[in-house]
Amino acid sequence: MKVFITGSTGFVGSHVVAAALGAGHDVVALVRPASSDPFPTLSSHPRLTLHRGDLRDPRTIAGAFDGVDVVVHLAAAKAGDFATQFAGTVIATENLIDELARSRVRRLVAISTFSVYDFSAIEAGSLIDETSPIDGSPTDRDEYAQTKLIQERLYREEMAHREVVILRPGMIYGRDNLWHPLLGSELGPVFLRIGSRATMPMTYVENTAAAIVAAIDADGVGGETINIVDDDLPTQKDYARDVEAYVTPPSSVPVPWPVMSGIAHLLDRMNRSMLGGRAKFPGVLVPAKLDGRFKPFRYSNVKAKRLLAWTPTISQRDAFVRSLRDDVLTEVAGRT
Repeated sequence: MKVFITGSTGFVGSHVVAAALGAGHDVVALVRPASSDPFPTLSSHPRLTLHRGDLRDPRTIAGAFDGVDVVVHLAAAKAGDFATQFAGTVIATENLIDELARSRVRRLVAISTFSVYDFSAIEAGSLIDETSPIDGSPTDRDEYAQTKLIQERLYREEMAHREVVILRPGMIYGRDNLWHPLLGSELGPVFLRIGSRATMPMTYVENTAAAIVAAIDADGVGGETINIVDDDLPTQKDYARDVEAYVTPPSSVPVPWPVMSGIAHLLDRMNRSMLGGRAKFPGVLVPAKLDGRFKPFRYSNVKAKRLLAWTPTISQRDAFVRSLRDDVLTEVAGRT
């Protein structure tokens, strides 16, 4: 099968390229025009082709889907102001969908995020699964959540025209991404470890890539939304303890979740009642943003296992070890 992958040079994208090659697919990887050697360990692979372009410029992807069976859309902007993320996520997706309309692509594997869930409306301790509500008015959320919600709406509109399966991975970790935002937040000079007992929705990047590749040709997944998390999810405290053998963590101050939540909601009420909501606080003191990162929940991967015939085969312990290796992509791409 011929598969076109956007966001191919990113942390997750490079693993998806390798996993798709390892599964026997012919891969066309979208790379930036200025990229000199985007896949140094895979560049000689006989089934890998590069397409140089930028989804923000539709001229550069004209005809890119000729002969393509499935598009895996990973590209999104994760940093910058709203305009930057809107261009890199929403406009890029609109351009991709416009090009899909001129193609015979049968399936879009669309990558979303747990950030679309309305965590503030869900009671702490609840199970997060595909039936959980998504945020309908995310004005208090960060730019990433806002633009990914718009992107999901575009995906759902595209379901009227072709098979679309939406995958929502949890927090993806791996090489150079072992320490991550769910472990705490800076507040001025202090790093706060908030809610150490909370279970974290972790998924190792190779497990995530395997799920994405499984969605390329899985039967009966058109129109489905599927969460991706690993088995045996750690608490924040346990993950931080284990990862400290591999990275040097910042000095931190532990804060129980009820305390931090109470402070944020008190400041929010005072701001709205006394200052008309005009005061601006760091994200960790904004209830909607705090809930999105640290509110304690439970998580399920039952649907992913059932529909994708997928199981996260790499444990956290093995994931840490593999994250130190330089030959993982080559190994995965060579699998048959």
